[in-house]
Amino acid sequence: MLVQRVLVLAWVCLLGSVPLVADDSPVRFESDVRPIFKTHCFHCHGEEEKIEGNLDLRLVRSLIKGGDSGAGLVAGQPVESLILQRVVKGEMPPKGKRLSDKEIATLTKWVEQGALTARPEPEALPMGQEFTEEERHYWAFQPVTRPSLPGVKQLALVANPIDRFLLAKLETEGQTFSPEADRATLVRRLSFDLLGLPPTPELMTEMTADTRPDWYERLVDRMLADPAYGERWGRHWLDPVGYADSDGYVEDDPVRPWAFRYRDYVIRSLNADKPLSEFIIEQLAGDEVLNGALPHASEENTDRLVATGFLRMAPDGTGAGGVDQNTARNDVMAETIKIVSTTLLGMTVGCAQCHEHRYDPISQADYYRVRAIFEPALDWKNWRDKNARLISLWTAGDYETADKNNKELAEAQKKYEMDLDAIVNEVFEREVGKVAAEKQTLAREAKPLAADKRTPEQTQLYKDLPSLNVDRGSVYLYEQKRVADLNKANEKNQADIRAKRPPDNFVACLTEPTEHVPPTHLFSRGDFNQPRQVVPPGDLSVLPEPNVVPENDPHVTTSGRRLAWAKHLAGGQHPLVARVLVNRVWMHHFGRGIVATPGDFGRLGEPPSHPELLNWLASELVSSGWSLKHLQRAIVTSTAYRQSSKQRPELVALDPDNRLLGRMSVRRLEAEAIRDAMLVVTGSHSQAMYGPPAPVNPDEVGQIIIGKATRDGNGLLVAAANDDPDQYRRSLYIQVRRSQPLGMIEPFDIAATAPNCELRRSSTAAPQSLLMMNNAAVLRFAERFAARVAAVAGDDDSRQAEVAWQLAYGVAPVEAEVAGARELLATTKAHFEQVASAAPAEQKPTVPPAQQALAVYCQALLSSNRFLYVD
Repeated sequence: MLVQRVLVLAWVCLLGSVPLVADDSPVRFESDVRPIFKTHCFHCHGEEEKIEGNLDLRLVRSLIKGGDSGAGLVAGQPVESLILQRVVKGEMPPKGKRLSDKEIATLTKWVEQGALTARPEPEALPMGQEFTEEERHYWAFQPVTRPSLPGVKQLALVANPIDRFLLAKLETEGQTFSPEADRATLVRRLSFDLLGLPPTPELMTEMTADTRPDWYERLVDRMLADPAYGERWGRHWLDPVGYADSDGYVEDDPVRPWAFRYRDYVIRSLNADKPLSEFIIEQLAGDEVLNGALPHASEENTDRLVATGFLRMAPDGTGAGGVDQNTARNDVMAETIKIVSTTLLGMTVGCAQCHEHRYDPISQADYYRVRAIFEPALDWKNWRDKNARLISLWTAGDYETADKNNKELAEAQKKYEMDLDAIVNEVFEREVGKVAAEKQTLAREAKPLAADKRTPEQTQLYKDLPSLNVDRGSVYLYEQKRVADLNKANEKNQADIRAKRPPDNFVACLTEPTEHVPPTHLFSRGDFNQPRQVVPPGDLSVLPEPNVVPENDPHVTTSGRRLAWAKHLAGGQHPLVARVLVNRVWMHHFGRGIVATPGDFGRLGEPPSHPELLNWLASELVSSGWSLKHLQRAIVTSTAYRQSSKQRPELVALDPDNRLLGRMSVRRLEAEAIRDAMLVVTGSHSQAMYGPPAPVNPDEVGQIIIGKATRDGNGLLVAAANDDPDQYRRSLYIQVRRSQPLGMIEPFDIAATAPNCELRRSSTAAPQSLLMMNNAAVLRFAERFAARVAAVAGDDDSRQAEVAWQLAYGVAPVEAEVAGARELLATTKAHFEQVASAAPAEQKPTVPPAQQALAVYCQALLSSNRFLYVD
């Protein structure tokens, strides 16, 4: 005990060097100390039925009273307080993460100040989690209210209310907005942000020549109406959804052949500016909206069913061999909850699966309340396999056509068999003719009989004369050409008939059986083998109106749970949903969310840099009828968005991370946008939309490329690059295999799919440069780029430099840049000429040195920061 007191005394002496709140600021249990105990201690000292050491840390009173080891706290005396002694010595927590120096300093300060509380404590607490006033008043759980617009000194810089919030904060720091970016920069920025594609030279020329004062606003509307808009913003939505064209979970990673329908639904919805409230409801409960209506009765009905693919995106090992099926089923549920909660609530609800959330006011019961919403559709004890969840979109007419087709196929097969039997009988008679006359009758009588039904004499005859055994399987040995011709004609006939059959048309969706409401149990420590009490469905209990989900809604044919919750989330009053959605939109325009952790609005996430602006955006989204395009129009027409990205020394010194947005941030393109930009610049871009994805497979060296695979001599599936149109589709339409990410884009921080991607990181790593130098697909793009340039510029080096530069960057090069290009072209051309002259005749390159040099120059442009980044 003496050693422990000495350690605490030494720690108290060191407090002066530990960052803490101002010395005169009171430290309160509820706001400062309880969160520390909750993170590190409550799981043993408060949450469970059995309180370790009979010491409950949820109340100061019980801490002072102490447990089996005596009083845990002596107010005003940190050296005498047992809890501090154990923490400083490292004995508590007994295992796992130790308290940080700052946390120990906070505890020490609190004890020194007399173990203050913010209010009188209750007489007792129930078992489990009880939320404090501080937790209930956390900023993210408060209703969204439309704030008053702040006053600013520089009204001339305000284009819309967004600017007021940002400028007001800048002015308090003695700063202001940066000047507006030049027109070419704005067009390129807007094109990538709204369309995910570089502007064409024709568009740049048109915008440069446009003298109308509202040229920019017209361009915004034009891009919002472009079909590429839905593709660009569809990809952004698919990140947090965890979209994939395969199941993952196991090494085989089975393909999901119908997942693309959900991707196409997202694109169509965003292009149509479907209200995000409706967008949410359809994805959570489109099947319950239908309420038994036929999905193929209208496109709207089909879309509602397809939308529930949102809830089928989690990795899924059910039905796979070598996998415990109960574990796999519950994993699907857990991952689905993670996807839904991080995408729509911005909360890490999944952290409460096994115990109370360590940081946020989310109880374990809350986790299972959310689980109960999905339990009727994902009932792990009455699991439906993947094929059983498919719903055909065939109409009555399609089924009628298919039935006729089946009959036609049967008739064709019957005729084929009759024709084949005729050849068999002809051959048989020919062979019988070779038999002695007295045995021909015996041979014919044995022919239709099974081997075990023949007489000994018949059996012996067929044994002695095996040519009599001619049948459908062996007749080709006697009449090879006739049988081959018959088979070929039959195959063609069958194929022609099948071509008339309606193609398979399924939806991979989520539905639930009618009159089926299984109970949801809270699992002790998250173990489904340890079910405890039944938990009703509901929202997080810390939020207003948590009990809005019925057990079983009599107005719908299913439980109605998902529909009720979806309407609650999209009703405009939920404190999280609108904030989370607008924050993601803001993030994709500025490179960083107002809340920098878009999937975690909780205590471990970052607080909002501009909370009033976040509220205004959320309010504006709801008041506009949940219009995403309305919100984006306001964002991209703001002065803040149109700023230059040029750094100002005084602003960098004050705000190195650009949280105040006194300039535009420079952003690297995402992985898919890099490839898509290459498609456009090289003239390769296919504008084909929707439909099944272009497949990906390993090539001969194991690199994942776009292409169908065939088996090589070793029986391995191997793909080869070709000029198939699929090679040139936007990256959104390339198959997303969880186990086989496309090699060309993988190093550029592709979206995680285990199970979803809350936030893409933007790294700078050597493999990115190596890929741009050596990847076969990049080299092919460079060659196509060079061919496009040569077709316009001919052999003129200066003209080639100008055309390539304009295609790559959207602006004309200055003279120094043209001169540098000419020098590079000349040097590389000389190199390739030398290589060609030294090569044997049979190894001389087929591409002229000048064209090779131009391809190198084009590759350099594609690999440059100016191409890969947006100012």
